[in-house]
Amino acid sequence: MKPYLEKVTVADDASWSMVRVLRDPAIPFEWHHHPEYELTLTLNSRGRRFIGDHLGGYDDGDLVLIGPSLPHTWASSSKIDSGRPHLVMVIWFRPEWARGLTGLLTELRSVAGMLERSARGLKFSRDATERVRAKIEAIFDKPPADRLLDLISVLLTLAGDDEAEPLTAPSRAPLSSVASNGSRIDRVLDYLHAHYTDDLRIDDIARLAALSPSGFHRMFRRHTRLTLIEYVTRLRIGEACARLTEGNKPIAHIAELVGYRSLANFGRQFKALKGLTPREYRGRFAS
Repeated sequence: MKPYLEKVTVADDASWSMVRVLRDPAIPFEWHHHPEYELTLTLNSRGRRFIGDHLGGYDDGDLVLIGPSLPHTWASSSKIDSGRPHLVMVIWFRPEWARGLTGLLTELRSVAGMLERSARGLKFSRDATERVRAKIEAIFDKPPADRLLDLISVLLTLAGDDEAEPLTAPSRAPLSSVASNGSRIDRVLDYLHAHYTDDLRIDDIARLAALSPSGFHRMFRRHTRLTLIEYVTRLRIGEACARLTEGNKPIAHIAELVGYRSLANFGRQFKALKGLTPREYRGRFAS
């Protein structure tokens, strides 16, 4: 099931968009994407969150920033208070709007970094969410100029959230066009993104970084917060998720395409990351 393109409109008195939606009895599964950034706060609701290849649970106060063109949806399973509807508050802004602000104002440099990270989806920590929740709830009832100032304040606060969690697998695209000109970690990541379906040898990758295997492991963990095996697994499973939702190729064929020689091993690693078998995952997106 391919995501549909959602059209986001902007009011005449604003440069960005927002909507406050009451859903009753449920938030439906609506797999979609759009070219805008999206900041979504979900209240009085719990269920499943689908963003790119990410599938996870959400609860009251779920706050997520989604980068442009990243497919997503929420699908509720229950309310916190059964007497009230699910409440979804969404803020959209275009990439050129964000570039204009962060390019002009040095004070917003941290926001630019956060927006770059949102290409993988960012789930904000409970502490950061509590610091901006009241401001997001109130923003819908303010005049346009005050809304803009509050939005910038919200983005600045969230940009300081060191515990914000990326949700999807690392990008499958190489990070730079000429890997040899980058830093050690750039060279390694470019190589991994181009060869993650191959049989990888730690000695070869460490040599690419001009480090010993132990030195390489320390550097890689410091930069990615993952081991090499965990990083490659996420690349492979992320690619498998995309193929499972966008076509009808046999699962065994997809497993081989993303680098697994053993279908059983593929199934184990897929379920460990996604909580579902490949067949169950594909079924979630069946039209």
